[in-house]
Amino acid sequence: MAAFTTYTDLQATIADYLARTDLTSQIPTFITLAENRLRRDLRIRPMLKVVTTLTAAGDPTVALPSDFLEMRDLHTESSPIQTIVYQNPSNFFRNTKASTADSGSPKFYTVMGSEFQFAPIPDSAYTLKMVYYATPTYLGSSNSSNVFLANCPDLLLYAALGEAEPYLMNDARVQTWAALYDRGLNSLTVSDSAGENPSAPMVISLATR
Repeated sequence: MAAFTTYTDLQATIADYLARTDLTSQIPTFITLAENRLRRDLRIRPMLKVVTTLTAAGDPTVALPSDFLEMRDLHTESSPIQTIVYQNPSNFFRNTKASTADSGSPKFYTVMGSEFQFAPIPDSAYTLKMVYYATPTYLGSSNSSNVFLANCPDLLLYAALGEAEPYLMNDARVQTWAALYDRGLNSLTVSDSAGENPSAPMVISLATR
């Protein structure tokens, strides 16, 4: 199998695997469905994004970024830095009932629809820094590569082949592609997690004069 690094290469590789000449117009759809699957299944460091935004005094909400998938860290850029703690909606409104009516520096947040909601209600414009997993831009004629194609082309391939199942009429190869996808997803997740931590034991250094 030749290396595939662009959207065009990926389409050609999928066609080769399927060994079908009647699915050319469907292959872009298979790829889009595969990207949707990876958006749900995968969280790796290349998907992380750092952005800053501002709260508005008296407004407990801030819009989610349009490419938001999952939060990794959220804090106010203050002195000292204040971590904002996530609570699910039920706990947020139950446990922070008092602070949702108070104003001050945000200490808790939850996600409601397409917005963050904070408690206490910001009493001024606080700079928020968020680190979150972002959705890669979809592949297409005007976007030849993205995070998925650059970092896990095998998963993108196997997911796209799996999405072809309705056209393959229970082709036995689908089970093989599904198994390869699951194995690749697991190994990539483990590898990415291991890459965040040092391989050597942590050592505490004592300051000396």
